[in-house]
Amino acid sequence: MYEWILPSLSEILAENQSSVAECSPAKAERQWRVSLAATEHLLSNTLAGGSRNVTQGLVLAAPAPLFSQPKLTQSLQTVTFTAKPFNPLALMPFQMPDAMPTADYANASVNEEIAPHESVLPLLPADPLGAEQFCLVFTDKFRLVLVLATHKNGKKTFSFSFEPEVVQQAWRSLGARVMLANPEFFARLDALVQQYSPVAPDCRVVLEFSQLLLQELTEVEETRDSLLGTGEEALEQGSRVFPNAQSSNPDVELLQAFAHEVRTPLTTIRTMTRLLLKRRDLDASVINRLKIIDHECTEQIDRMELLFKAAELETTASVKSSKTQLTPMSLDQVLQQSIPRWEQAAHRRNLTLNVILPQQLPTVVSNPTMLDQVLSGLIENFTRSLPAGSHIQVQVIPAGDQLKLQLSPQFRCKDSNKAATPGTPPIRKALGQLLMFQPETGTISLNIAATKHLFQAIGGKLIVRQRPHYGEVLTIFLPLEVSNKHKSGTKS
Repeated sequence: MYEWILPSLSEILAENQSSVAECSPAKAERQWRVSLAATEHLLSNTLAGGSRNVTQGLVLAAPAPLFSQPKLTQSLQTVTFTAKPFNPLALMPFQMPDAMPTADYANASVNEEIAPHESVLPLLPADPLGAEQFCLVFTDKFRLVLVLATHKNGKKTFSFSFEPEVVQQAWRSLGARVMLANPEFFARLDALVQQYSPVAPDCRVVLEFSQLLLQELTEVEETRDSLLGTGEEALEQGSRVFPNAQSSNPDVELLQAFAHEVRTPLTTIRTMTRLLLKRRDLDASVINRLKIIDHECTEQIDRMELLFKAAELETTASVKSSKTQLTPMSLDQVLQQSIPRWEQAAHRRNLTLNVILPQQLPTVVSNPTMLDQVLSGLIENFTRSLPAGSHIQVQVIPAGDQLKLQLSPQFRCKDSNKAATPGTPPIRKALGQLLMFQPETGTISLNIAATKHLFQAIGGKLIVRQRPHYGEVLTIFLPLEVSNKHKSGTKS
């Protein structure tokens, strides 16, 4: 059910993206700013050079023009939507870029302060769209919609989409509003929109956008570090700039934003890839490559989801509260789905993996939605820390009222008379309070403390031991269901 007679843009994106979630105003606004900066760079990189009077795209924005680079303002037709009731600019007719010479347009009496290629259209006072900041971009290369919405409870959400149908729905919603407020200009505006056909963007465009997001996030991190500095004065300044950042964990909110910004474009890429896989006119080699892209996106989305959950645990006292969501579950079903992925992860790094299971797996008590992610993330990081040619043994055995799952590496040795040694352990450097960085491979992963918190949240326990000739051995304990405990006691 829509809040008004026409859906807002955030409602349209929420219907098409199940991952949109409310968050703090500061976090959502930062996501909006970073994504706008990435969009501006993407437009600068993709628009072709040419005459300043040639329109190469259309931007519909609210509540103010969003881009200031001369190249963009000269190449893009901009239409701004405003909810201000007495804004005289809202009465200004929509001007096509070739409808009036630039000089005459600039000298028009009602729009002296409006730059060429810019127009303003009103929103009705009752329209909930007035509480949203948005940006719709139409070019020959791609269509994109970004929305920052403020909700009645004070929370905010940010979301975006490259999907042609989603952008088209957003335009239909805006177009209906133009019909209500300025019906005489709708036809010309709609004709301009239709010049940019709603085709799926090239995957390279979306990948470039993802890279620009990462670049912008890196600059935000560097700015934050320079502001925080050292000493009490710098810390006070940092708290003013980032009021929602916790003083004990100043890097947690940044990690959450990073995980969200990486996960969102990857989800878009995966969606586009799966749409392409539904086509029947693709060559077998293209299908195989698309499947690889889908797999890589899924793997990284899961990693980002794990980073986000680890950061979430640090921002709340949720290690204990999350245990209320623990339920009896079949570990056998989880392992049947997970083991093939673990073997693939090992194979990609020239490792072998062997899983030893008991004849019958008991029912454990854990969080069904998180257990697979946490175990897979742990094994993924474990494989990244081993040299090529190593062997991993995963053994699952009952241990009293718990189930023990142990990961241990075994290293090959050419001389069978000598004990195999793990060699030089990988160098790991701390990144804040949650992450570790492995310079040799460029791998970023959760540190041991954060990983242990994740296992606590799913009712388990993680123990890490260093053993001579065996390297790092990881042992996970999961509680058994009460009925299983009774059965094991009867057998003994």
